[in-house]
Amino acid sequence: MTDHALGGGPGSAAAPPTGPDADDNRRQVLYWRLLARLFDHEEQSALEAASLAVVEDIGLPTALLDPGTSVDSVVQRHPELAAEFDGLMTPEPEADDARDRAAEVRRAALASKLLLNVFATGSGTVSAGQLARWQSDKGWLERALGCSPSERSAGAAGGGLGAELGSIEADLVHRMHLREVLADPALAARLTPSMSLIEQLLRDKGNLSGVALANAKSLIRRYVDQVAEVLRTQVEKATVGELDRSVPPKRVFRNLDLDRTLWKNLTNWSPEEERLYVDRLYYRHTVRRTTPQRLIVVVDQSGSMVDSMVNCTILASIFAGLPKVDVHLIAYDTRAIDLTPWVRDPFDVLLRTNLGGGNDGPVAMAMARPKIAEPKNTVMVWISDFYEFDRSQPLFEGIEAVHRSGVKFIPVGSVTSSGRQEVNPWFRERFKALGTPVVSGHIDKLVHELKTFLT
Repeated sequence: MTDHALGGGPGSAAAPPTGPDADDNRRQVLYWRLLARLFDHEEQSALEAASLAVVEDIGLPTALLDPGTSVDSVVQRHPELAAEFDGLMTPEPEADDARDRAAEVRRAALASKLLLNVFATGSGTVSAGQLARWQSDKGWLERALGCSPSERSAGAAGGGLGAELGSIEADLVHRMHLREVLADPALAARLTPSMSLIEQLLRDKGNLSGVALANAKSLIRRYVDQVAEVLRTQVEKATVGELDRSVPPKRVFRNLDLDRTLWKNLTNWSPEEERLYVDRLYYRHTVRRTTPQRLIVVVDQSGSMVDSMVNCTILASIFAGLPKVDVHLIAYDTRAIDLTPWVRDPFDVLLRTNLGGGNDGPVAMAMARPKIAEPKNTVMVWISDFYEFDRSQPLFEGIEAVHRSGVKFIPVGSVTSSGRQEVNPWFRERFKALGTPVVSGHIDKLVHELKTFLT
C-alpha cells in the first residue's frame, strides 16, 4: 500500500475525511489499516497517520493504535470503554436507513484493536508477560463476541474461531521457554492456565523437577478446578430422570400444587359466602427414578486427543460424585491403564497419564468389557478420533458386541469447548448404521446424554 493509493501524500492522508460519506471513509481507513497490519509486517505510514487522525477526531484514545498496549491497559486508563467492548461484535441489527454510522466508526476502532492484539502475534520468543497479555486480550475478544463469564473461563469461543484461538495460543506456548519460566516463581505466577498450556505441561512433566514441577502442578490444579466449576454447573442444569409416580408425593407445603388443588375443588365454591371449601389437597411428585448405574469412560490419550482427555477426566470425576453412579475410567494409547481408583481426583489422574503415542483400541476394550456387570444399567462412553488403522475391525466388533448386549454405547469424536471434532469416516458410518451415531464434540451434548441416562 503506497501513499499514492490513498489519494495523496502523507499530509493529505492524515486529514480527517469530510463530506456526506465522512463516517464511511473513516471506517474504511481503520479497516484498511487492520488488513495491512494483519497481512504485512511493514508499517504503512500513510494508513497509520490517517487512522491516528480518525481516532483523535472521534474522541477515542490513541493507545488503541499501539500494538504493544493491551486492552486491559486501555480500559484501566479509560474505564468507560469497558462497556463498549462487551458485545461489541454482536450489535443489534438496524434498518439500513437507521444506521448510526458514527457508532460504526467507534466499533471499527475498538474491534480493530481486539483483532490486531489477538491475531497479529509476530514471531520469535514469547515471554510469560506476553502470553499473559495475549490471554487477557483473548478474553476481551470473547466478551466482544458475547460469551458469558463461564464460557470465557472455559475458552468457549464458538466453532472454527475457538479452534483458531487455540492454535494461536499453542504456538505462543511453543515459542515460550516454558521450563525456564516455571523455574522462576515470579514468572510462573504470571501464567494463566489454559488448554494449550496444560497440554504442554502434561507432555513435559517428566522433564520437570523441583520448583518447576511444583509450579506446573499448581497450574494444572488451577485449570482443573476452573473447568470443573463450569462443567459442574452444566451437569446440574442438564435434564434429569423421569418422575417416579409409583412413590406417593411428600405432603409438605413446598410440594403443594396450588393450581390443581383450586381446580379440583371448584365444585365446593359457595356463592353466598363467596368462599371456596377445600376438602382435598394435591401435591406435586418430586421423586425421580434412580437405579444404580455404571458409567465406563474410555479415553484415547494419544497426541490428538489431549483436550478430550482433560475434559473427560474432569467430567468423570463430577459424575463419580453423583449418588448411585459407579464410574470407571480407562485411558489408552498403545497400552491401557485403569484410572478408576483416582477417578474422583482429575488432577491425580492427569498426572498419571502419558500423552502421545499411537492407538490400540482393542487393548482398551479388553480392559473395559469385564467391568460390565448389568448391561441394561451400563453406559460406555468412548472418546477417540477412532483412527485405529489395522485394528479398526477388531475394535468395531468389540463395540458391536457391547452394544448388542444392552449397554448404551456413546461414541464421542472429541470433547472440547469449541465443538471441533475429527472422526475416522469408516467408524462414523458404521456407528450410524449401528444406531449409535457419534455425539457432537461439544461438551454440552455429552453432559445432556449422560445426565439423561444416569439419573
